[in-house]
Amino acid sequence: MKDYETFDLGDVKLLSGKILKSAKLTYKTYGTLNKTSDNVIVLPTFYTGTHKRNEGFFGPDRAIDPNKYFIISIDMFGNGFSSSPNNSKNLQDGPRFPDITLWDNISCQQKLITQKLKINKIALVTGWSMAGCQAYQWAAQFPDMVKSILPFCAAAKTSIHNHVFLEGVKAALIADKNWNNGNYKSPPIVGLKAFGRVYAGWAFSQDFFREKLFKKLGFETAEELLKDWEDDHVKNWDANNLLAKIKTWQATDISDGPIYNNDFKKALKSIKARTILMPCNQDLYFRTKDNEIEAKYIANSVLKPIDSHFGHCSANPGNDKNFELQLDKNINELLEK
Repeated sequence: MKDYETFDLGDVKLLSGKILKSAKLTYKTYGTLNKTSDNVIVLPTFYTGTHKRNEGFFGPDRAIDPNKYFIISIDMFGNGFSSSPNNSKNLQDGPRFPDITLWDNISCQQKLITQKLKINKIALVTGWSMAGCQAYQWAAQFPDMVKSILPFCAAAKTSIHNHVFLEGVKAALIADKNWNNGNYKSPPIVGLKAFGRVYAGWAFSQDFFREKLFKKLGFETAEELLKDWEDDHVKNWDANNLLAKIKTWQATDISDGPIYNNDFKKALKSIKARTILMPCNQDLYFRTKDNEIEAKYIANSVLKPIDSHFGHCSANPGNDKNFELQLDKNINELLEK
């Protein structure tokens, strides 16, 4: 039995001008919409996230409490639930899946929320990594609809260095002889393992390995951690889905599109939402410096970086209790005003 709902969008014209045929968004809601419809929190999904994995960011004892808020957890395109290379037809399967931007994701999410759920105001959009990138996108694309945002370990625009990091993990994946330009008959297991192994070195900080914090995650050695990352990507991820989302990630820029025409500062200045930016100083690819630059142009913003040896994965539910406590504190600050 499915634990999510589906919103059929029909054929969607993408920012590129191409058509995503028979597009669909999957999502799950938690809690109850109040009479004034002002208790809505939107949680997009992160790179290897799903609506289910978002459940680690909220609960009855958390700042985002389903007893108080109406939570909408939305699967981004390419994650295997919403329209993705592995579930599309009409000659858009596998490597033929069209390139999707965050503009496309948020345009469709806005249709889901306004047309299907009949909601016109959002109290908070928040999320980790690519989900945080979508929070910026929401605030820039629909500035009058979003009251507050809290992107954590994220950025409004993918930096050149972040782009290069992604080229590395992508190269590891497609080097598999079974890759066949995405037309594989069986999963490119060697490539998926290489992808996971390379990615693990970026997901955590140098301090994480120096201090052997992998032992706190249940691994005796770094090699055990690497093998776990290999197995996770082989068991849980389609290679074309991973690559489709990398394209989305690399193209991330809230100024892309007809509103701001690549004027990044203008896009940042357009954000009306109360904003808390929460980078991790030890994140190896979403750098605090990028958030510092963004905060100069987002009028109602506060920069609240945090230190964690877990690096980018400090935000992964269960890894760093201090990060979780600070995240909830920051969310409460936005929601209580």
